[in-house]
Amino acid sequence: MKTPCIGMCKNNDGICSGCHRTMNELQIWRKIDDTQQQATIDQIQGKQSTHTCEQCGKPAYCDISAGKSHCWCFDIEQRDTSSIQTDGCLCRQCLSKLPLK
Repeated sequence: MKTPCIGMCKNNDGICSGCHRTMNELQIWRKIDDTQQQATIDQIQGKQSTHTCEQCGKPAYCDISAGKSHCWCFDIEQRDTSSIQTDGCLCRQCLSKLPLK
């Protein structure tokens, strides 16, 4: 089974501070197929992206921009984005660094 786990697991209010999977993704990981696992890994690592993160400039992935009705960021605690000037989505790494709202 493929996994982006780096062995530094900590629940950072809904997102793993090590691999940046959401708690929901961690719970269903063994139930999804290899294709879905690889797609999630590619999204986390920026190999599959929908835009550039406005905070760090790296590739980022938004499920809504990809045409889905539910995004991974809906599964984590809401972050306070008032300190940054952006109307777009942030990557998992940048969003996870922000304080809770």
